[in-house]
Formats: sequence, C-alpha cells, structure tokens
Amino acid sequence: MQVKIENSWQQVLQGEFEKPYFQNLISFVKEEYTSTEVYPPGRQIFHAFDECPFDKVRVVILGQDPYHGLGQANGLAFSVAEGMRTPPSLLNIFKEIEADLGKPIPRSGNLERWAEQGVLLLNATLTVRAHQAGSHQKKGWEEFTDAVIKKVSDEKEHVVFLLWGAYAQKKGLIIDDKKHLVLKAAHPSPFAADKGFFGTRHFSKTNVYLREHGLPEINW
Repeated sequence: MQVKIENSWQQVLQGEFEKPYFQNLISFVKEEYTSTEVYPPGRQIFHAFDECPFDKVRVVILGQDPYHGLGQANGLAFSVAEGMRTPPSLLNIFKEIEADLGKPIPRSGNLERWAEQGVLLLNATLTVRAHQAGSHQKKGWEEFTDAVIKKVSDEKEHVVFLLWGAYAQKKGLIIDDKKHLVLKAAHPSPFAADKGFFGTRHFSKTNVYLREHGLPEINW
C-alpha cells in the first residue's frame, strides 16, 4: 500500500503499511471521512511525520487523540492550527517552559516550529470524529503508532521521550531506556498538571541530554 507520507518514514514503515490491520484501518478512515466530519483534515493525518523526518527525530512527545473541535487539530500532538485559541493543556506546557527556561508564552499554539527541529509530536490515534473524543480508538491506529515508537527506539540512539500521563507512560514499555532518555510526568491537563507536571523541568532536561550527546538543543 502506498501511503502519502514523508520519504524517510515511507521507507521505515513500508512493512507496516502492508499489514492487514493497516489496510483495514485505512478503509475505516476513508469511510469515516466520506460519511462524517473527521479531524484533522485528511491531508494532515501524517503531518507529524511530514514535518519531522525519521532521520531528524531527537525528541518524541506522545499525545492521545487529536483535538475534536472545529479547526483545532493540525496533525501534531498538543498543537493547534494557526489562529486558534491555545487549549488548556498546551497553555500549561507553555507555562512550564516559561518557568523552566524563562521563555515568554507564545501567541501561537502551532507547534510546527518544534517539529521542524526534530520533535515528533505523535498522537496514539491520528484521527477523530468531530466532537467525539476517542471515537477512532481501537481501530488500528494504536498498533501503528506503537510500531512507530518501536522503530524510533530500535533504530535510533539518544532520543528523548516525554511521556505525560498514564496513557503515554504505558507506551514506555516499548522504549529501550538504556539508549534513550525517558522522562515521565503527570499530564499537562488542568486536571493533572498540579499533580506532577509543573516543576518537572523536562524542557531543560531534554536540552542538557541532547547537548551531552553532541546534538543540537531544541528552541522551545
């Protein structure tokens, strides 16, 4: 199966695209886009990969679902399309960056600027029905994104994985923490940020680790 995705990822994931579960998943997703309102826009389903080629991945941030409100999702975990109001979880991420690194909170919640530096902003599920959180879970996306995480873990070295919340932390079982840095914290949502996200200084810790291994820091 030919999937429209960035070339380096195409090569790394081609075996996954050929598996029956993925073909069933794509059939389901195509039917959903035809019959109902689904986010992100179809051309942005693999936006996280297109903006961050496999060979450039230095950091992985795991999310769960795309935003399910009109015009929000742009295919990058925690990110919103240009011009959209910054959602609460992302605002808390920006607050932690401000406290950690002294950087002012940006006006834009579009995180393409991170992706272009090597931050893979990966949701476990890459599509969702409008206004129905979790509606595309357990259709095959999780198996696909688990395979993505395993490829990064197995074939690269010195990648920082930021696992926020119980859902993301479960995926840590796939990651080889002997050759990568795995940082865990509470989810940045308003319901959990005060219980172990604020004050973790994950962003400065990420840059220290990258610097120690001769890799460029992320301009958060």
